[in-house]
Amino acid sequence: MTVSFLPGLLSLALLATDCSRAAPPTTATTPTQPTVASTTPAAPALQVGAAQFGRYVPQLKGKRVGLVVNQTSRVAQAYLVDTLLAQGVGVKTIFAPEHGFRGEAADGATIKDGKDARSGLPVRSLYGATKKPTPEMLQDLDVLIFDIQDVGTRFYTFISTLHYVMEAAAEQGKEVVVLDRPNPNGWYVDGPVLDPALKSFVGLDPLPIVHGLTVGELAQMLNGEKWLAGGVQCKLTVVPVAGYTHATRYELPVRPSPNLPTAQSVALYPSLCMFEGTDVSVGRGTSTPFEVLGSPRQPASRPFTFVPTPNAGSTDPPQKGQTCRGVNLHDAKAEGFTLRYLLDFYQQSTAKDQFFNKGFERLAGTKELRTQIIAGKTEAEIRKSWEPGLSQYKQLRKKYLLYPES
Repeated sequence: MTVSFLPGLLSLALLATDCSRAAPPTTATTPTQPTVASTTPAAPALQVGAAQFGRYVPQLKGKRVGLVVNQTSRVAQAYLVDTLLAQGVGVKTIFAPEHGFRGEAADGATIKDGKDARSGLPVRSLYGATKKPTPEMLQDLDVLIFDIQDVGTRFYTFISTLHYVMEAAAEQGKEVVVLDRPNPNGWYVDGPVLDPALKSFVGLDPLPIVHGLTVGELAQMLNGEKWLAGGVQCKLTVVPVAGYTHATRYELPVRPSPNLPTAQSVALYPSLCMFEGTDVSVGRGTSTPFEVLGSPRQPASRPFTFVPTPNAGSTDPPQKGQTCRGVNLHDAKAEGFTLRYLLDFYQQSTAKDQFFNKGFERLAGTKELRTQIIAGKTEAEIRKSWEPGLSQYKQLRKKYLLYPES
């Protein structure tokens, strides 16, 4: 089953949320009359949690609400915050994850606290010095709503924000409501499970690179496995997606990041993000991020070249101004996670001692992968080393599935 949406909003200057790169302070939006979604939208074959107002809005009446949202938090073309305010929901605070709230910053700096010009609500940053909501941030709230589009990988930082939001809510006795959305890479599970010694904001929990869960399913896992600090569990409600299975191929209606602008880039992202821990550019600073690979230290025989330059999505891209030799994957078949690109680029590197950087292990989630690549191991040999951890995770995952596999 394939579900596609017209990318009518993709021309907006949206924010990057890729691996461990940050974004500059949000800038105020020009106050305009917001678009508000109908309270009784038509019932399509697939309906995201946020669109099912009857399943959660009545429970918010009389409560002080905080929203953990970004530019993907929409029903049709309406921002969730605008729609909830129009319905009389007592939204008091917006929490901005990596790259901000309404999608108006580029990568390269932290997000700062501010004020949303449209709604007048305070915006509190959860990316910068503070990644976990403080008791002061939550003291005047009763419930936190999390509604952010994920792309199904361990290193996509919105799920780390989910972890910290749930943890803070549990500690402060607040409710959490997750409005679930499909996972565009939710049809498979793959990659090494995170080594706890490499825990970071690009990997907080013992998940494989491709975790195969929606954020609602993951929230249940975080609670059920007591992975939050001290084993605390928050009061959690998940509003599931209607009409979804893990076999559903879902094309995002709003790009989750400016550096993931297409369905192809989203599909390739699990396999290409580890290149952020190497000297190979993934195309930040080009019009096709996460669809190209190249480095100045690849052979001249490579069939494709590009030069990263600053743009709205990346103000200081890796290998800026240098000719990168590599490959164009725009038309490549992207069916699942693979190491073949990583192995190929290391083997053809003209400066292997400069290939990896200190961030590689954090993204890979394992200390072994670098040494395996250097030793010339094949992909099949490397994959064997991920067992039995990956098989154990697949069994664990079954406990928390909200949707059928097919």
